[in-house]
Amino acid sequence: MIIRAFDKADYPSVQSIYKQGIDTGNATFQQVTKSWDEWNNSMLSHSRIVAVDNNNILGWAALSAISTREVYSGVAEVSVYVALDAQGKGIGQKLLSNLISDSERNNIWMLQAAIFPENKGSLKLHKNNNFRQLGIREKLGQMNNVWRDVVLIERRSKVVGV
Repeated sequence: MIIRAFDKADYPSVQSIYKQGIDTGNATFQQVTKSWDEWNNSMLSHSRIVAVDNNNILGWAALSAISTREVYSGVAEVSVYVALDAQGKGIGQKLLSNLISDSERNNIWMLQAAIFPENKGSLKLHKNNNFRQLGIREKLGQMNNVWRDVVLIERRSKVVGV
């Protein structure tokens, strides 16, 4: 398996894996997959990667800006998705560690994520990569008419913005 930069031609596989995450009900508030243009415009142009084995994309990771304000230019939100049949094999770890390195090469000093408390695997993955829990945002949004909490976590770079 290799981790490589995302290419536009990867989007159908990325979109499929994203849909699998949506279908779990515990990966995102998003209810439908985004079109290429929506996804492309929502993610930073750098720090987009995929995990590939035998030409099959097993997972992806990317960053999105948390704000358009210049003061927050070094703060980004993390997205990491692994295909359901590829989970439990360390792919998320490889994606997230590579994403962290990519983010620092691109002058990102703070990574953050808001994860549903039920998504234990994602919380563990981020904790294992030095993210710390800031708190729980209670009833942040509704999904299928149910209020959902999210765990707010962050990771401060030790090499950028120090």
